[in-house]
Amino acid sequence: TLFRSNDDSLNAFASGINERTYTVSLSRGIIDKLDDQELEAVIAHELSHIRNKDVRLMIVSIVFVGIFAMLAQMAMRSVYYSSVGSRRDEKNNTAIIIVLVMVVAAIGYFFSILMRFAISRKREYMADAGAAEMTKNPLALASALRKISADPDIEAVTREDVAQLFIEHPGKQAKSSLSGLNGLFATHPPIEKRIQVLEQF
Repeated sequence: TLFRSNDDSLNAFASGINERTYTVSLSRGIIDKLDDQELEAVIAHELSHIRNKDVRLMIVSIVFVGIFAMLAQMAMRSVYYSSVGSRRDEKNNTAIIIVLVMVVAAIGYFFSILMRFAISRKREYMADAGAAEMTKNPLALASALRKISADPDIEAVTREDVAQLFIEHPGKQAKSSLSGLNGLFATHPPIEKRIQVLEQF
């Protein structure tokens, strides 16, 4: 199914976990401002996400992040409640165990977030390659990405788990430098690198 959103910015995303729910959504801006070959390349990119079952994979990664976040939160609550109404010796022993659990949960949460973002970045490169293969025109997608990078912002999108579905991050991340430590927490690879890869096909 193809949907159009009433936003003048340039962006698109794929969603759905099975054949009945697969959709490709395009902003009004991307439809109006790309030529036919560029638009075909963008749709091919989103269809590659569907073919690779990327949305399902993102949902699984989000669930794992949620599990570790819940464990860390439970450990923090346990520390608080164990400090109320117990003897000092019991408090100390319980607090040590719970702090260790909390540290393990926090480390797991941190690495699960990094893995989720790394998976998301890798899938963008794979979808770019899939679009180039499907259309036999990698330069059309490179040109489309260049235009999209000028105005990808979709104001209605405020959640990162939704933002990572778009062809380019629809918020502030798209405008910031993605080098160094910031790059580890980016949902998308730098659009300049994606364009360079496509121009080398």
